[in-house]
Amino acid sequence: MEISTQLNNGSPTTTATVTAARLHGPSDLRVEEVPHPGPPGPDQVLLRVTAVGICGSDLHTYKDGRIGDNVIESPLTLGHEFAGIIEAVGEEAMGGDFQPLHPGMRVAVDPAQPCWHCEMCELGHPNLCYHLHFCGSYPDEGSLVQWMHMPARTCFPVPDSIDDMGAALLEPLGIAVHAVDLAKIRVADSVAILGAGCIGLSILELVKLSGAQPIFVSDKFPWRLAVAEQLGAIPINCDQVDPAKVVLDATAGRGVDVVIEAAWADHSVQQAADMARMGGRMVIVGISEADELRMKHSTVRRKGLTIRLARRMKHTYPRSIKLMAGGAVDFGPMVSHRFPLEQAPEAFAMNTAYQDNVIKVIIDVS
Repeated sequence: MEISTQLNNGSPTTTATVTAARLHGPSDLRVEEVPHPGPPGPDQVLLRVTAVGICGSDLHTYKDGRIGDNVIESPLTLGHEFAGIIEAVGEEAMGGDFQPLHPGMRVAVDPAQPCWHCEMCELGHPNLCYHLHFCGSYPDEGSLVQWMHMPARTCFPVPDSIDDMGAALLEPLGIAVHAVDLAKIRVADSVAILGAGCIGLSILELVKLSGAQPIFVSDKFPWRLAVAEQLGAIPINCDQVDPAKVVLDATAGRGVDVVIEAAWADHSVQQAADMARMGGRMVIVGISEADELRMKHSTVRRKGLTIRLARRMKHTYPRSIKLMAGGAVDFGPMVSHRFPLEQAPEAFAMNTAYQDNVIKVIIDVS
């Protein structure tokens, strides 16, 4: 980072440049210099980013240059699972806990920036905001950069018991909390989870806390299934067997109370419907690469399934911080790789190809 002048608090001014990982097109991620954002405005903070997780939605964008119908039309800084240190605060900078923020605070950051004034925000659903901005979703710049501005309200101070990696992973944990909220899991419900990535494994840890039993986890990668088994699930390799048949055989044809799809929302959606019991509940968290949702109408109709789709999360950071700080969830078995920011292109290429037994990748920015 080149610095020519300083702010009053010692932070670099807009004449500086900072390093960022920017996507120029499908699989074309470049580490380059961009202008420093400068001092924060009212209700903003200037963050020094510390750690960023690579998410499945990042992989969609990296691989295809789009996610759903949101197409990247110019270079974009990726990243939305992140933590940072507050370097400067604007006027009236109140954090997500409704307390003043101060320089030096370590924070986890909610990448969603709702307007807080539209109908959905007023109804308590900021994740469905009509005017939502979201880090790393075109045209909003993401967090794979050394310094950035964020609305103060998106920042949640974290205790020392949560390190920078853990603070970044509060975002996928929040997604898992929201998915479990949607599923309305009751004590001792039976559950199947499709996908043993970071979010699927986080959902597994949460449903265990509910006393769910049994818990089935389906995935095609043996090393991910090994972690799922370590965390208490019954693993199913969907490349070797029909996961729906395994679940139905194990439940004497009944199926499970709840199925949560946390994979790629392709043929796995139909598998989820096949696993669910009559009157069961399905939650779809995964994002379809083809931007389609396919399942047999007769299956979901005859079973009378309740189907809910997860749109990111809402109101989950305080609970997620409690869970992680109290040791109720453990991301240690999930984080398989760490890379410096300068090696972000290699990290994305490896993660997209699912090489080297990858589960979760963290980019250490500073």
